[in-house]
Amino acid sequence: MKLIKSWSNLFIEAGCDEVGRGSLSGPVVAAAVIIDNKFKQNLVNDSKKLTFKNRLALDSYIKNNVKEYAIAEKSPSFIDEHNILNASIYTMHWALDQLKIRPELLLIDGNRFHQYQLIPHECIIKGDEKVLAIACASILAKNYRDQLMINLHEEFSEYGWNKNMGYATKVHREALIKYGPTIYHRRSFRLDYSSKI
Repeated sequence: MKLIKSWSNLFIEAGCDEVGRGSLSGPVVAAAVIIDNKFKQNLVNDSKKLTFKNRLALDSYIKNNVKEYAIAEKSPSFIDEHNILNASIYTMHWALDQLKIRPELLLIDGNRFHQYQLIPHECIIKGDEKVLAIACASILAKNYRDQLMINLHEEFSEYGWNKNMGYATKVHREALIKYGPTIYHRRSFRLDYSSKI
C-alpha cells in the first residue's frame, strides 16, 4: 500500500512514532521525521511489517534522505514515575525538541498526545500504515531500540533481550522468576512471576 506523503499539502509536517510501550524492560524510544516531496518511498512501510534486514537497510536510506530527523529515549525509571502513556508522549516531545526545522503540523501515530508548543497535531490510528513520515519514524525508533536492547543483552544475557527486545516472552518470564528484575526493568509494570509459562 502506498503511504501518504503529505497529510495537509500545506504545512511542514513532522511524523512521530514510538516503540517499546508494552515491553517489560528497557526504555521507550520515539522518533520524529520531516520529509519532503523529493523523498522516495522505496520499501518504507510500517516497521512491524518489515524484516530485520530490510529495516536496517532502510535506516541509512531514511537518515540520508529525509529533511530532518531526531530520536529520543526515556528510561525505565522515567516510565515508572510518569506512567507509560505520558512517558511515550514526553519522549515524542523530546524528539521534536531536537529538530532543527520547526514543524507546522505534527502527525502522531495513535490516538493520544499532549499539546506541543502550540503546534497543531493530528492523531492517526495506525498512522505508521498510512503516512510516510510516521512510517519512517517507526523504522528509526525500532532500529534504535532494538540495537540498544541487543547491547543490554550482553550485560544480562539470561533474559533473552537480543531476541525478545524486553517483551514478555516465555524466556523473559522464566528469567524473571529465576533471577528477579534488573535495573532495566520497569517496576510499575506487572512483572508477573507466577503467570503460566
